[in-house]
Amino acid sequence: MKHLAYLNKFLYKYRWHLIPGIIFVTISNIFGIIPAQIIRIAFNLVTENISTYQLLNGFEQQPMVYSIFGSSLLLFGTLVLVLALLRGLFVFFMRQTIILMSRHIEYDLKNEIYAHYQALSLAFFRRHNTGDLMNRVTEDVTRVRMYLGPAIMYACNTVTLFIIAIYFMVSVNPKLALLSLLPMPVLALMIYYVNNIIESRSERIQKRLSTLSSFVQENFSGIRVIKSYVREGFVRESFAKESDGYKSQSMDLVMVQALFFPLMLLLVGLSTIITLYVGGVEVIKGNITAGNIAEFIVYLGLLTFPVMSLGWVSSLVQRAAASQKRINEFLHEEPEIKSINKQKQDIKGKIEFKNVSFDYPDTGIKALDDVSFSAEPGQLVAIIGRTGSGKSTIANLIMRMYDTTGGEILIDDKPIKQLNLESYRAQIGFVPQEVFLFSDTIANNIAFSADVLNMPVVEQAAKNAAVYSNIMEFEKGFETMIGERGITLSGGQKQRVSIARAIVKEPQILIFDDCLSAVDTKTEEEILNNLGRSMQNKTSLIIAHRISTIKNADKILVMDNGKILEQGTHAQLMANKAAYFELYEKQLLEEQETA
Repeated sequence: MKHLAYLNKFLYKYRWHLIPGIIFVTISNIFGIIPAQIIRIAFNLVTENISTYQLLNGFEQQPMVYSIFGSSLLLFGTLVLVLALLRGLFVFFMRQTIILMSRHIEYDLKNEIYAHYQALSLAFFRRHNTGDLMNRVTEDVTRVRMYLGPAIMYACNTVTLFIIAIYFMVSVNPKLALLSLLPMPVLALMIYYVNNIIESRSERIQKRLSTLSSFVQENFSGIRVIKSYVREGFVRESFAKESDGYKSQSMDLVMVQALFFPLMLLLVGLSTIITLYVGGVEVIKGNITAGNIAEFIVYLGLLTFPVMSLGWVSSLVQRAAASQKRINEFLHEEPEIKSINKQKQDIKGKIEFKNVSFDYPDTGIKALDDVSFSAEPGQLVAIIGRTGSGKSTIANLIMRMYDTTGGEILIDDKPIKQLNLESYRAQIGFVPQEVFLFSDTIANNIAFSADVLNMPVVEQAAKNAAVYSNIMEFEKGFETMIGERGITLSGGQKQRVSIARAIVKEPQILIFDDCLSAVDTKTEEEILNNLGRSMQNKTSLIIAHRISTIKNADKILVMDNGKILEQGTHAQLMANKAAYFELYEKQLLEEQETA
């Protein structure tokens, strides 16, 4: 229960749902117990009246006895019906308080988990797959809700009913009460043993379900690649194997449950047999009446479902504990990147790297080694180099997705760690190498950073990104719905919509991470000319592979193996006849060969 202790704050928050719910449980059980007393009286009345009716055979009073007897049974039947209706009413109130509480807590818990996900650093999402993250906020929370609702409700119901029923049973005949309840401890031990097995198997099933969810999510996202390589059959077989593993573990759990419930019914039935035998002996001895046996059978009938539900409730608690343990693992994770400054500030856009080194925390790969450069507001700085040379890492460090492992980054001559993170990132426009668009309209994708959709601004951003004419060719224009991850658009259109999304922010720092690769040279030139006008007095950083993209930059950094080999303007680097010159000659030769 130590993992479920985290939920106590929610139980306290909704205590005015929980406390009335427990009161309603108690009242409903009282109305469930009283009919047993009425049945005892009615049963004894039947026995006595049958004897009296037979004694008065042939007398005038016999029909009167019959009439009184019939009226009494009708009265008792009506009382039982009214008490059943009252019990049903309070059961309704019980569910409306406790089950409603569990739904409120489910809502709060999902929001808390999702908000925590948002606060965690990029490194966290590199360590965990999407399917597992989704499973913890959906399937695991649902299992926790089953503990907070049905498990608490039926546990309270079982406890109160046992206390009330056992009190009345002992008050009638302690010996009969003891013997009829004798199978119950055996049942409790069996439940404890079986539910330990259920807990371990449930946890294995939950992990297998996370793996299965991740597999499905990944394959749906990569459906274009799967179809292109005609790998549907292979993926189908892989899914079947994953599903088979999940099925076999689920069947193991079902096997335990299949043996569990018949054993419970056997033990409950044994209690009834003991009651009838021992009760009959006590009636013969004159210690109790026949009505008391009927009363005991009603009590055992009332206790049957709660005893049976003990196993189910225990299973719910065990599963919830396993799920809450998984949830707590993430809720207790602290973000590596923290904002210590609460004060928001405007930035001008000066960037300075001082002997910056960086190793990726998960892999230990050294991405940057003693990198130093600066970018002034209004400058266009370009970074070029081979794949894996550390270009994208510089972009991630500027946005403070990671903290440096050595050296220091200054923004407007202030250490980046001293800036308010939310305010700082709000002033950066970023176009990633791997474009991501949401399943929404083109207009909403471009205006993603704004709280209010301003169509003139969106349209101007689309024009600056040289995608306006393409959008207007669609039947619905800016209201065209984009499929998942922008699947309905071409590669170049996705890149330009992503560029428009960054431009619409009017950022002080604009970062292009090799996002013009799917754009032709003419369109690329148009975009860069538009940027030159809109980014005056602001800092632009372009990461590229083509020299044609960056030759007009104010400063060019040439990188290899996490180090800056040389930096300067296009003319200066060409004059040096070093790494940049060799790269230019190579690209020029490739262009001539393909021409």
